[in-house]
Amino acid sequence: MPTVELTKENFEETVTGSEIVLIDFWAAWCGPCRMFGPIYEKAAEGHPDIVFGKVDTEVQPELAGAFQISSIPTLMAIRDRTVLYAQPGALPPQALEDLIARIRSVDMDDLRRQAAAGAAGRG
Repeated sequence: MPTVELTKENFEETVTGSEIVLIDFWAAWCGPCRMFGPIYEKAAEGHPDIVFGKVDTEVQPELAGAFQISSIPTLMAIRDRTVLYAQPGALPPQALEDLIARIRSVDMDDLRRQAAAGAAGRG
């Protein structure tokens, strides 16, 4: 599946309508972003069940600001509307594949139980 250009208009629908969404926050002037681009595109082809989105921080500063993106490239992984990963830096191909495997393996029911228990403990 090709990557999807995410904008403030389609972001919410894309994230809520997909089980797993990876988001590459990037800009055309960013050398590491340009190096990571082909790695990200290749991973998108290999995982058609995952939405691979791209946010151009120059064109979509509101989205970059909403997620407090201060360094690019930043890769974010969202599963079931929950951010599971958000780190700056370009990943080599194997590290990206490892991250995708980890995101797939998360027990989301267990994660929600832990979050609920933590919220109850603070309340």
